[in-house]
Amino acid sequence: MSETRPPLPPFTRGTAIRKVRAAEDAWNGRDPERVSLAYTLDSRWRNRAEIFEGRPAIVAFLTRKWQREHEYRLIKEIWAHGDDRIAVRFAYEFHDGAGSWFRAYGNENWEFDADGLMRVRHASINDLAIRESDRVFRWDRSGPRPADHPGLTELGL
Repeated sequence: MSETRPPLPPFTRGTAIRKVRAAEDAWNGRDPERVSLAYTLDSRWRNRAEIFEGRPAIVAFLTRKWQREHEYRLIKEIWAHGDDRIAVRFAYEFHDGAGSWFRAYGNENWEFDADGLMRVRHASINDLAIRESDRVFRWDRSGPRPADHPGLTELGL
């Protein structure tokens, strides 16, 4: 039985925006198993200097990530889209085990199969040390970013 993850390609601007927001909401939930279900069984990833393939590797990667990135909050924004591809820019804030705060900025290129599962993810990311007082992602972590919370463009990021 085939898994599907709507919206499905070919993407319109509206369906691509919905796909981006769904990804943001899932990642903000910080549940590696749940997040991995949006990817094909053999999904290929490049995340910074790591390159890996498959859902078990995705779960392992996300587990490590969220064990060291505390108070994680993410905003994604569409940059461009094609029939089965979406480019996004994003920023997220977190602090490490020592309490130092960071804002990570990046771009992702996504490619989807016909069932709406991501088969390729390329992420380029840079971290910037920030003061706690410079944080701008301050919504309650128990849920997704509120609909009225500004996005990256509105925040000047």
